[in-house]
Amino acid sequence: NANNDPTAQNNAIETYIQQGVAGLIVVAIDTNGIMSAVIQAANAGIPVVAVDAILPDGPQISQVGVNNYGAGVLIANDFLKYVDSKMGGKAKIGIVGALNSTIQNVRQKGFTDTLAKNKRVKVVGVVDGRNISEKAMGAAENLFTANPSMNAVYATGEPALIGAIAATEAQGLENDIKIFGWDLTSHSINGIDRGYVISVVQQSPYNMGVYAVDVLNNTFNGKSVPRVIDVPVTLVT
Repeated sequence: NANNDPTAQNNAIETYIQQGVAGLIVVAIDTNGIMSAVIQAANAGIPVVAVDAILPDGPQISQVGVNNYGAGVLIANDFLKYVDSKMGGKAKIGIVGALNSTIQNVRQKGFTDTLAKNKRVKVVGVVDGRNISEKAMGAAENLFTANPSMNAVYATGEPALIGAIAATEAQGLENDIKIFGWDLTSHSINGIDRGYVISVVQQSPYNMGVYAVDVLNNTFNGKSVPRVIDVPVTLVT
């Protein structure tokens, strides 16, 4: 566990290379910064499978994970349906993101590209939770304070969603703010039960792991493997 430290992650990969491991499965913290280590592994004859975070073109044998842009579109369309059916066709939404996360930026773009087609929905602001729930809570509170008329939030990842939920509860806005986001936790399940968390994209890390191991096993057995494996998501409401 590199604890969200790209340098520590690269150092760990270099250690595995020196140990002569048969294969590597990586979930990149810094998708560009990890590439030098991925190239080193490939040059040493070690196949690398990338999971979740999408790497630039390189020697990795397969990319396993969610279509983050497509899932952003999916939850945006669910939000728009909710706006039409429950919010009178109009909404002001803020976004709690993680601007240091490539995949969360992609999720944000899929969402905002979809909203751009609807002139009755306005994105009032984007704040950076830095992929840390406490930072996301503070950022969400600032977003609420700066935009008292907003009535919805989109959170691009688990820490962002936890932070947005905590900020909503801390300011007593459960009746005023509807939340859409990523990754189920006890916090989001409680919010769904209470009616202010409306929709959550749920990934399947288990299936990602299964697919990644299968890719390595097939590679070891001389079988061809797909360059990209898209793992489906579920919308939980």
